Amino acid sequence: MIKTKCIAAAVAALMLAPAFAQGVDVGAFVKKEAFRDIKLSPNGDYYAATVVLEDRTALAIMRRSDNALTAKFSLGNNTHVAGFNWVNPERVVISMAEKFGALDEPQPTGEMYAINADGGKPEFLVGQRMLGAGPGTKIQTKKVEMVAAFLVDTLPANDKSVVVSVMPFSADPYTRADLLDVYTGRRTQLARAPVRNADFVTDNKGLVRFADGKGTDNVNKLYYREGESAEWHLFNDESEHDIIETPLGFSADDKVAYLQVQHRKGPDSIVAYDLATKQRTELFRDDDTDPGSIIYRNGTSIPVGAFVADGKPRTVFFDAASPEARLYRSLEAAFGEPVTITSQTSDGRLALVQVQSDRNPGDFYIFDTVAKKASHLVSRRDWFLPEDMAAMKPIQLTSRDGLTLHGYLTVPKGSNGKSLPMVVMPHGGPFWVRDYWAFDKDVQILANAGYAVLQVNFRGSGGYGRSFTQAGAQQWGGTMQDDLTDATRWAVKEGVADAQKICLYGASYGAYASLMGVAKEPSLYRCAAGYVGVYDLPTMHTDGDVQERGSGETFLKEWVGSREAVAATSPNRMADRIKVPVFLAAGGEDERAPIQHSRMMEKALLKAGVPVETLYYDTEGHGFYIEAHEREFYTRLLAFLSRSLGGAVATTGAGEAKAAK
Repeated sequence: MIKTKCIAAAVAALMLAPAFAQGVDVGAFVKKEAFRDIKLSPNGDYYAATVVLEDRTALAIMRRSDNALTAKFSLGNNTHVAGFNWVNPERVVISMAEKFGALDEPQPTGEMYAINADGGKPEFLVGQRMLGAGPGTKIQTKKVEMVAAFLVDTLPANDKSVVVSVMPFSADPYTRADLLDVYTGRRTQLARAPVRNADFVTDNKGLVRFADGKGTDNVNKLYYREGESAEWHLFNDESEHDIIETPLGFSADDKVAYLQVQHRKGPDSIVAYDLATKQRTELFRDDDTDPGSIIYRNGTSIPVGAFVADGKPRTVFFDAASPEARLYRSLEAAFGEPVTITSQTSDGRLALVQVQSDRNPGDFYIFDTVAKKASHLVSRRDWFLPEDMAAMKPIQLTSRDGLTLHGYLTVPKGSNGKSLPMVVMPHGGPFWVRDYWAFDKDVQILANAGYAVLQVNFRGSGGYGRSFTQAGAQQWGGTMQDDLTDATRWAVKEGVADAQKICLYGASYGAYASLMGVAKEPSLYRCAAGYVGVYDLPTMHTDGDVQERGSGETFLKEWVGSREAVAATSPNRMADRIKVPVFLAAGGEDERAPIQHSRMMEKALLKAGVPVETLYYDTEGHGFYIEAHEREFYTRLLAFLSRSLGGAVATTGAGEAKAAK
C-alpha cells in the first residue's frame, strides 16, 4: 500500500476503510476520494488541487516546500470547481459549474474567479451574479452583464490577462471573445463569432483565429480568419461535407493549423493544415478508435500527440523524437501503467504525473526530469490496494448485422472466469459517451460481490468514428439494444457467463436499456436494476432539461425520435412483457431524468404483477450525493442482485438512510 504524504491532511483527515470481509464493504467504495485533479504552479512553489466534498468541489492551494495549506476556495451547495489554471506563478483562475446529482455532467455556470496562491486578492471576475461598484461611482471596472464566460487561452506570455469566450444568457446565443484582466475583471472585446454557441481557438500570439459552433439546427460550422482585423470565412460546413472538423491548435510559427477531422466511415484523424498552401497532411489515424485528449508542448497550445483509448489507453506522438514523446515513454516504462502529465514547471524541470489503471484510482508523483527521480505525492483513494481489485479486460465482438463492437469484461479477482453469474452494465448518455479501461467504482463493487461485469460500447457510443455514433440515432430500444443482447449471448458462448444467472444494471440511459432489455428479451435475463433512469420516451419531449432550447428539441427529434414514434419503445408501456424482478432508484430533484419516469415505471410494473423494489430520495438529483444514501443504494442493489444471482451482499450501509416516500 502506498503511503500518502501529509499533503492530504492539509485539507481533510482521511479515515482508512476497513479491510474487505465476507461481504462487500460498500462504505470503502462510496467514500469520497481525497483529491481529484492537481496542478503545479509555473515555478513549482505551489500545488492547486480540487477537493471532493459531499455536495461541492473546492479548490485548495498548498505550498510545495512544507505542504501547508495557503488558500482555499468554494461556493455553495451543488457548486463545483470545474476547471482551474495557473496564469502566472502566484495566481489561479477558477471556472465554476453546478450539478444536482452525482451522475450529472457538471453544467458550467460561466462564472470565473481568481485567487492568489497565498489566499490574497480573491476576485469575482465575470458571471451572472456580478454586481456593480455601486451607485456612488461612475467608474465600473467590470461589466455587469448576465453572461457566461469560459477560458480560451491562458496567454503564457501575459501574466495579467487571459482570453475568454463570453455568451449572454439566451437560448443558443452568439459568442464573443474578450481579453480578461485576472486581477480587476476588466474585459475588452477581441472578436465576435459568426455562428451560435461558438468555441474559439487562438494562435500562439493569443489572436482569435477559429470559431466553431452550431445553431438550433445542430449543424456544425467552423469559421477561420487570418488575423485580428480579418473577416471570418467559412472553413467547414457539416451540412455540405457530412463531417465535422475541430481545431486543436497551431504550430509554433502559426503557419500550420492542427485539426481533428471526422470521416464518413471509420475513426477521426489528426491533420496538419498549411494555411498558405491549403495542403493537408495526415499525422495520425487509428484503425478503429478516435484520438482522445490532446497532448500539448509544455506551456503552449502546440499539439504534439494524443491519447487513444483503444482497449487500454496508449499515447501516440506526431514526432517520436520530441521531448514530450521521450518523457512519456520513459515514464510509461518506469511505472508500467498509463500515465498523464497534468502540469509542468515553466522550465520543464518538474512534472506532476498521474498514474492510474483499471485497478488503481490514481496516484500522483512529482518527477524531476533532470535528476530522473519520482517522488510520491498523494493517492486519490489510498485505502484501496490495486492488487486487491479486479482486472478489466478489453474485448471485441461482432453484432448480428456485422458491426464490430468493443467493450470490457471484468471477472472477480481469483476467479477462473468461467460460468459466472454476470451483470451487464450499459453506460449512460447514450450518444458520444463510452466506457473506458479505468477504475470504475460500480464495476469493482459488482466484481467484489462475485459477478462478472460486461460493458459494451454499443452503436451510438462515442470514440469510434462518426458513422458508429450515427448508427445509434433513433435506435433507442432498436439496434442499440440488440448490441447489448448480442454481447450478452457472446459472453454465454465464450463460457464466461452462466446463462441462467444474468442481470442488467445501469444508470440514466443505462437504466432505460436495462428495463428495455428485460422487456425485449424476457427469457435472457433474471432481473434488472435501473438507477435515475428514463422509461417513458414521449415524456422526454415535455419534461426535463433537454428540450428547453431549440437545439435540444432538434436533438430529441433527430437522435431519440419524434414523440409519437418513441412510445412503442418505452419500457413503462411494455411492463406486461417483463417477467423478472426489478429494482428502481431515483432522486426527486433530478432534472435530467425526472423521478416521474421511475414512478410511472413502478406503477406499470405493479399493474402487470411484476415484483418491484424502489428507493427514492426527494432531496437527491441525477445520482445520489449523500454518502449514507449511496451506501443504502449499493446495499439494496447487492441484496437485490443476490436474490437472483447468488452473489455477496454488503457488510455496511443498511438502514443508515431514510428513504423518501
